[in-house]
Amino acid sequence: MTPPRLATDVITFYHPAFWGLDSAEALRAWAARNPVAFWERVMDTLAEAGVTGVELTFAPGDIDSALRAYGSAPAFRRALADRGLAVVSAFVADADAPDWRQEGALPAIVADAERRAAFLAEAGARLLVTGLPMRTTFGTRPPFFVDAAYMTRMADIAHVVGEAVARHGVRLAFHTESNSTLWYERDIDLFMALTDPRYVWLCPDSCHIALGGGDPVAVARRHAPRIALAHWKDAVGPIEGELTVDETVFAQQQPYMTELGTGVVDWRGWSEAMSRTPGAATVLIELDEAADPVAALRAGAAVVRAAR
Repeated sequence: MTPPRLATDVITFYHPAFWGLDSAEALRAWAARNPVAFWERVMDTLAEAGVTGVELTFAPGDIDSALRAYGSAPAFRRALADRGLAVVSAFVADADAPDWRQEGALPAIVADAERRAAFLAEAGARLLVTGLPMRTTFGTRPPFFVDAAYMTRMADIAHVVGEAVARHGVRLAFHTESNSTLWYERDIDLFMALTDPRYVWLCPDSCHIALGGGDPVAVARRHAPRIALAHWKDAVGPIEGELTVDETVFAQQQPYMTELGTGVVDWRGWSEAMSRTPGAATVLIELDEAADPVAALRAGAAVVRAAR
C-alpha cells in the first residue's frame, strides 16, 4: 500500500517564537510586509520536516498572501513543487468571510467560494474546506436552536456552494469545529442526511469531535464514503461546562487540545476508518502554532505511522 501524503495546516507556523517575534499581531504585520519571506520559510520548514502537503487558511497563510508573494496560483504551485510540496486544500476561516446566517448573503457566499475554488484549481488542489456558523453562548436570549429548520437552510446554501465550486473541479467539505453548529455527532449526522453526497463532503476533526463528547472513530466509520479529508488532532477530553462563544472562544478551547498520541483519540481506530475514505491519500496533521514545527510535525508523523 502506498503511504499517504503527510500534510499540515499552515497555522502550524503561526507561533510568534518560530519567527523570533513576541506576538501574533507582530507576526501578521511582518508577514504582510514580507509575504515572500514568510512563504519561503514555511516551504523550507515543511520540506525539512518531510511533510509535503499544506492547507491554506486565514492570514498570514491565506490565498491573498500567496498571491501577493508569487503573483498567481500557477507561480505559487511551481514554488511549492520546486521543494516537492503541494497545496491539498484551503480552509475558509477568514473573519471577513460572508456570514451564512445573514439574510441575503448567498450571492456573496457563492462569489467568495468560486474565487477560492478558481485559485485552488490553478494551484493544483481540489478541496475547499469550510464550516457552519458558530453556536451562541448557552443561556443567551433569545435562544438560538440548531434544529431541523436551521440545518435545512444550511443544507440549501451548501448545495448551491457545492455545485458552484464543483464546476471548478473542487469539492466542498465541512469541518466539525468546536462550539459551531456542526460539532456534536447529532449535528454531523443531521447535516449529512440533509445534503447531497455528490456536492457536499465532510472534513471531520478528531479533536473537535472529542471535545464535544463524541466518538471520532464512530463518526468516521459512519460517514466514511463522504470524507474527502480529515484533520488529525488529539484532545485531552470533552470540554467541561459551557464556553462563552465570542472572539475568544478559540483561545478558550486550547487547553483541551494536546499533541498527537497524548490524548483520548483512538488513533488505530481512526487510521483504519480513514483508510476506507475517498480522502485516504492524505493525512493532515493539525498542530496549532508550534514553536518548533519540525519537531512537532515529526512527532505527529510518528504517531500516524504507529497507528497504521
